[in-house]
Amino acid sequence: MSIHVIKPGLQTSIQDLGRPGQMHNGIARSGAMDPVSMQIANWLVNNPANNPVIEVTLVGPTLQFETPLTIAISGADFDLYLNGDLVFNNQSMRVNAGDLLEFDRLNSGARAYIAIAADFKLTPVLNSFSTHLSAGFGGLNGRAFMTDDQIPLSAICKVPMRKLADKNQLTFSGSYLLRCVPSVESAWFSQAEHSFFYSQQYQVTPESNRMGIRLRGTRLTQTSTRQMVSSGLLTGSIQIPQSGLPIISSVDGQTIGGYPRIANVVSADQSILGQLKANDKIRFVKVNQKQAVKIIKKKQALLTSVLAERNNDAS
Repeated sequence: MSIHVIKPGLQTSIQDLGRPGQMHNGIARSGAMDPVSMQIANWLVNNPANNPVIEVTLVGPTLQFETPLTIAISGADFDLYLNGDLVFNNQSMRVNAGDLLEFDRLNSGARAYIAIAADFKLTPVLNSFSTHLSAGFGGLNGRAFMTDDQIPLSAICKVPMRKLADKNQLTFSGSYLLRCVPSVESAWFSQAEHSFFYSQQYQVTPESNRMGIRLRGTRLTQTSTRQMVSSGLLTGSIQIPQSGLPIISSVDGQTIGGYPRIANVVSADQSILGQLKANDKIRFVKVNQKQAVKIIKKKQALLTSVLAERNNDAS
């Protein structure tokens, strides 16, 4: 029982919610870059929220199913075809042995997630199936999919058909506001530098990846000449290197860094990082810690409400 990779796409891999608690060992959390879309995909096929999924990046794969399955796709909006017929995100669908799923044009966002009502017959590493691409472990042989790979499956089950309510559909505009709180070295930057940083519109560069989001725009000239000792980086840390152009640390990012951090993207907005692609526009908005806590609680409550819904089950 398996899925045959006809075309691998640009960077298609197995991901789950990652492996927290390993930074002291120099191991990033890794996992899905957009965990919200990942959890929605899993809900659509009645999986636990942390069930591993297939993460699709920018250019999608062509997959052939070798056994009947229930699948669902959430996240970035691709033109999707099952045996040549158009199918859609955010609803579960049945596939039969021999069926071909093709990802065509990307319309918005950057990453989509394929959830399957089955288990991947793979070996977890440090309690996670996530593929750490730069370190080369986890997932399918520690790498992205390649042509003619076979993705082994087990524990296939039939589940109710589901569709995400229209009010809960995610959209990706290509222009985003990322809310931020102060970070460790924020006080190193002058008020004028903070004002400049929060007034700018930046663009995502093609060099961005699962390690970090690199931005271009008007450079921030730092007046401080203080030197820092390399210290821990978290997902969402915004470093200002000597170039003056921000770098946002992402899920496979370095666990330590030596550039001062002007701010940190709040956890509630970090899933947006997974949907950023080259030339997307970003502005940063400063919030305080109390506001950040309210934002994440509200987002968690909304996601819990969405994933608890049963009125969209369909036979």
